[in-house]
Amino acid sequence: MEAENGVTLEELTKKMAVFGEERGWIDFHTPRNLLLAMVGEMGELSEIFQWKGEVPRGLSGWDEQTKLHLGEELSDVLLYLVQLSDACGIDLGKAALRKIQLNAIKYPVHLNADNKQSSPSDTAPQPDTEEESGMGKNI
Repeated sequence: MEAENGVTLEELTKKMAVFGEERGWIDFHTPRNLLLAMVGEMGELSEIFQWKGEVPRGLSGWDEQTKLHLGEELSDVLLYLVQLSDACGIDLGKAALRKIQLNAIKYPVHLNADNKQSSPSDTAPQPDTEEESGMGKNI
């Protein structure tokens, strides 16, 4: 069932469900527990980048052992995310495609075409009032 050029989210979801079932972990795989486990893995992922400053794309200068470790931590985060979306009844692939469409509307190409250096936050629509921004709310 593996895709020709990789693996599908559906395949990962099924493999992780079987993995959890075989070990009797399903009762513990609640949305909250999966989210907290994923956050822990995000911490481990963050540690790899801690104190390194800005890192170039492709990680030039990184040794293979560190890249292997990075791949393992990225995989941990992905696998918990896949399990969390499954536990919540969310089709992650469809949700991601929908989010890409929403971002295309929010950040149209014509607003970014002239300035390739800008980040999405530089071109994001700004709220017109304090209330829309949340700044005018009493907490």
